[in-house]
Amino acid sequence: MTHENIIGVQTKYAPKSICFGCGPANTKGLRIQSTWENDDFVLWFTPKEEHQAFPGVINGGIIGTLFDCHSNWCAATTLFKTERFESVPVTVTANFTVNLLKPTPFGIELKVIAHPTKVEGNKVWTEAKLYAGDTVTATCTGLFIAVKEGHPAYHRWD
Repeated sequence: MTHENIIGVQTKYAPKSICFGCGPANTKGLRIQSTWENDDFVLWFTPKEEHQAFPGVINGGIIGTLFDCHSNWCAATTLFKTERFESVPVTVTANFTVNLLKPTPFGIELKVIAHPTKVEGNKVWTEAKLYAGDTVTATCTGLFIAVKEGHPAYHRWD
């Protein structure tokens, strides 16, 4: 079973976004679709051949992009869900750290699960894991910040 028909928060809240990782309007991008499943923020992703670093293994930069965009949306929707903002705020990455634990195999659907670990004002810290089947192949921690009018990214989801 694949999860290709999921309509995620990216399409719901930022349908004109051109971000390479999560922009629904970027036809050459990854166009990830993330959703809340109870307390888990979930992304299903089926890599394409061009996402490989070498035969059979997904490129680390693609993995980093999945984590960055998925965790960023986890932060934005967390701020919205906790009623800290009237609408989904535009958040940007302050930092994120990826740990590549094992080669991530090509040819199977991947699952990324993220969680907020701390919320403080307009800042959200997250943790995420990448699963290839039942195996965790990479992890990520990050800090994401909601930006205000005047920041270059403020209107990026319009």
